[in-house]
Amino acid sequence: MKLYERLSSDINREDKNKDLAAVFAYMDANRDGRISAEELKKSFKTLGEQLSDQEAEAAVKLSDLDGDGMLDFEEFAQLLKGGDEFTEEEKKSKIMEAFRMYIAEGEDCITPRSLKMMLMKLGESRTTDDCVVMIKAFDLNADGVLSFDEFALMMMH
Repeated sequence: MKLYERLSSDINREDKNKDLAAVFAYMDANRDGRISAEELKKSFKTLGEQLSDQEAEAAVKLSDLDGDGMLDFEEFAQLLKGGDEFTEEEKKSKIMEAFRMYIAEGEDCITPRSLKMMLMKLGESRTTDDCVVMIKAFDLNADGVLSFDEFALMMMH
């Protein structure tokens, strides 16, 4: 991940945890000991990096081991270290877990409607047209929905 590369280039091995803790404290704007997708997004913006709502939510989901929708310090450290410690199978499993959150029951793909519903659950109000546009960005076969493979490609992007 770009952020980790930027941070780690200045960090000595023995100081990494201390520095990670300082970065975590900085990003934890409300000091609740957890970083939300919104706090992650704002922190990236401060560093001059743009992170979309979707990317921030996806980053949190992929590293949120306890399922509370937030990153504690250990989860945050894992996110910044990237997928180095995950096998390909573990990465695929995490992506499948996130994918399932966005599909409607009985469906096998993400539709504009299912995306809209999930975003509403996350506190993001979007129109169906907005969701159509979001899906189009990664809809490789132009069928109007995201398959798992298209979703996985988006998550790795």
